[in-house]
Amino acid sequence: MTEKVYITLDDGSVVETTMHPVIVSASRATDIPAFYADWFFYRLRKDYSAWINPFNNKKGYVSYQETRFIAFWSKNPKPLLEHLDELDKHNIGCYIQYTLNDYETDGLEKKVPTVQERIDTFKRLVDRIGLGRVIWRFDPLVLTDRITTDVLLDKIERIGDQLKG
Repeated sequence: MTEKVYITLDDGSVVETTMHPVIVSASRATDIPAFYADWFFYRLRKDYSAWINPFNNKKGYVSYQETRFIAFWSKNPKPLLEHLDELDKHNIGCYIQYTLNDYETDGLEKKVPTVQERIDTFKRLVDRIGLGRVIWRFDPLVLTDRITTDVLLDKIERIGDQLKG
């Protein structure tokens, strides 16, 4: 059994945390790096976040006091670049599961930067946190009347060739 962890909230009250993970999987359901990076790192500095449990609608608290590693999931992790030094200060490692695909000309993902911008971000992240810590995935694999298997494989190969090494 793990020890209970207590935190002091912004209002000064002390509560027991719901979770105090060593490893945090951030943003699998919500793209925190793309849309909430500033909020996330503000909460990291505060050492906790509040959340609502979707199963019982009760408020809980996640303590970051014991966190040593964060797995980020994102289609646009560029906003993380300005916050990575903060992870170093907290002695927290990370890797980034980067969904980088090419449906630009197909108009399927209108709210992401251009493919070339995302490839450049990938390279900058690798330069900053290291080879093997930025993981590429091409997802989803979409087939349409215009995107055949050959077209899709060509898209994957073009990105892969630019990320190689």
